[in-house]
Amino acid sequence: MLIPKLGEIRKPAKTMAGVTPLTVVLKPRKCEHGTCIYCPGGGYVPQSYTDKSPAVMRALMLDFDPYKQVEVRLKAFEVMNHPTDKIELIILGGTFLQYPREYKYEFIKKCYDALNGKDSKNLEEAKKINETAKHRCVAMCIENRPDNCTPEEIKEMLEFGATRVEIGVQMPDDEMYKLTNRGHKVKDVILATKCLKNAGFKVGYHIMPGLPGSNPEKDMRLFKEIFDKEEFKPDQLKIYPCQIIKDSPLERVYKKINYMPYSEEQTRDILDKMMKVIPEYCRVMRIMREIPPEKLVEGMKRIDIRQEVESDLRKNKDKIKEIRMREIGFNNSLQKDIDLNTKLKITKYNASNGEEYFLQVINKDNILFGLLRLRIFNDEKTNEKKAFIREIHVYGKSIPIGKKVKGKDKKNKQHVQHTGIGKELLKEAEKIVTQNKIKELKIISGVGVRKYYENLGYTIDKDKIYMEKIFS
Repeated sequence: MLIPKLGEIRKPAKTMAGVTPLTVVLKPRKCEHGTCIYCPGGGYVPQSYTDKSPAVMRALMLDFDPYKQVEVRLKAFEVMNHPTDKIELIILGGTFLQYPREYKYEFIKKCYDALNGKDSKNLEEAKKINETAKHRCVAMCIENRPDNCTPEEIKEMLEFGATRVEIGVQMPDDEMYKLTNRGHKVKDVILATKCLKNAGFKVGYHIMPGLPGSNPEKDMRLFKEIFDKEEFKPDQLKIYPCQIIKDSPLERVYKKINYMPYSEEQTRDILDKMMKVIPEYCRVMRIMREIPPEKLVEGMKRIDIRQEVESDLRKNKDKIKEIRMREIGFNNSLQKDIDLNTKLKITKYNASNGEEYFLQVINKDNILFGLLRLRIFNDEKTNEKKAFIREIHVYGKSIPIGKKVKGKDKKNKQHVQHTGIGKELLKEAEKIVTQNKIKELKIISGVGVRKYYENLGYTIDKDKIYMEKIFS
């Protein structure tokens, strides 16, 4: 790694969304359902990954020790001059909820211990320490399967301090699930999505166009259904076009079943079409998996295709609603004069038997400065209305916790955090909740953000999971 010059931030895009993403990898374990046809199969690495992915290579070197993985990554970010006080912890491996209970809780505890710089007696103590630590976990993402989202498993994820769950959806089609040995059905996706949202989680889908049994027309029909049908409507996407990877079951059978993944031209075309239909409440986190060329048998080999797709969309002046392309941080280098005069926009839509309020702070050019996701739904047990804030996010360059933006920095288009946008969004959400005659508002909060909400009148609930406010 090149040592940055004085004042230089290496790979600035990594923290352009306002947080520092830190990935830790689980030790290898076979999925209980078997192996999906496109999966490389695991072995001495997690089943859905190869040994050439940067995060996996790092984990292998450290014998999958979560404490060491966090420690090493923190040091790397510090060397690159990135802030490390607001960490989004990403638990990578795909089947975390299938691991033994003791392993799961100890794994998460060690992650917190590494952020805290000290060992704790148990997970609860580790979380408590992290509330005021130098490196705070402000968000936690867990990769999971749709059929591992039972009430008990959701309770575990809440106890870990998770705020976001990504589930492998690929394409919501039972026929393709059977062809690819996915091990679950569309009804599992629908139920998981609903249960996760009702627990306050932000929900991400992993999407895979070009699977055996599909074609571009079918993929686009199914992709549109993800946003047209109320039972889906994810908050985020990762789009991974199907590839034939060495040692996967698909490598052994693709010639026999007369299957070929999409060409580069087909891939670019379908990505272009997908980006154009993604609604304003959804963010594309990643396009293409980090599969090295030597591990690929057939399929798209370039992992930088997203840059070209987005560049073409901007060049053609297509009106893209997707979040990431609208974020202030990613527009700084593209526009010299960004209007800092903002307004609040509220979009209401129905999803998973509930009402979603998507609040945005934007300017006249629809550049996004901050957002909030508020969910209101009827509790099936009590038939009472409940309200959850599933996300508050202010974009732009990450600003250290406690640092005030003053003077000329207030006019700096990179300095959006800590300017009152989060409070403005929260105030509007509270207004919506009281207008709906709901007396309690809960927020799913990363452990490291609890103090922020305490200062705004929220307290931790009796189960030590959510921050809450009671309205008279």
